[in-house]
Amino acid sequence: MVVIRLSRGGSKKRPFYNIVAADSRNRRDGRFLERVGFYNPVASGNAEGLRVAFDRIDYWAGNGAQLSPTVDRLVKQAKAKLAPAA
Repeated sequence: MVVIRLSRGGSKKRPFYNIVAADSRNRRDGRFLERVGFYNPVASGNAEGLRVAFDRIDYWAGNGAQLSPTVDRLVKQAKAKLAPAA
């Protein structure tokens, strides 16, 4: 099964997460099918903290991919931030 989840990067005490579509049997930071965004929880100033490719999320979800609870929360958060601007 394909799952859309976070893959950790960055250094010690400075996490950076890629939002990836991956086979659920692969390791958290292992092989993935496609990178569909990123999340930087320690972004400050003008640094971008969250970027999501909604079209690719919809594509994978339409093909049966499951979103992890954290990614689901982040996608809803990004959509809420995008809605007032539109």
